[in-house]
Amino acid sequence: MPHSYHHIFEPGSDPSSPPILTLHGTGGTERDLVSLAKTLSPGSAILSPRGDVSERGAWRFFARLAEGVFDPDEIRSRTHALADFITETAPGYGIDSAKMIAIGFSNGANIAATLMLLRPETLGGGILLRPMVVLDEAVAPGSLAGRRVLICSGDADPIVPNDHPKRLAQLLRAGGATAEVIFQHAGHGLIPADLASSKAWLDSGS
Repeated sequence: MPHSYHHIFEPGSDPSSPPILTLHGTGGTERDLVSLAKTLSPGSAILSPRGDVSERGAWRFFARLAEGVFDPDEIRSRTHALADFITETAPGYGIDSAKMIAIGFSNGANIAATLMLLRPETLGGGILLRPMVVLDEAVAPGSLAGRRVLICSGDADPIVPNDHPKRLAQLLRAGGATAEVIFQHAGHGLIPADLASSKAWLDSGS
């Protein structure tokens, strides 16, 4: 049986809107990004799992050894577990995961990226808010063809190294994804410009 996650599901009102997968940041819950998803894509169905790794009581989707330091094997294991959950759960809610757009923040953005790198069939694309490169390895050419990704980063982010957003975009593009990088005048926290850029990207279908 696939790994199970505590999660919530909210049905959509517009079948033409892409289903949304929300993935919270460190210390968040499955409810953190639901209102954001509704703002960005009002008619979309929403699947929102809670990370099941506790870092001193703060929920995450995978562990870290220190700030910005990760165990690649642990990331792979947690990514496959989440992918299995999505693959098993989505059909029961009437979701075609191949059309699903992940909206992830920080740790959630990171696992959205590794989902696309390791299990490209799991998602149709993603809005990655403040991601970093946590798994630097090649992806099969063409495995991400047709996928689209928006990376929203802060130019004064104290957590994400400045070169990581573009490096992540290169990894995704190597698999055939269309990846756009936007730098906001911001730190690690989100600002209104992130929402505006994300909504414009979703609405454009680019």
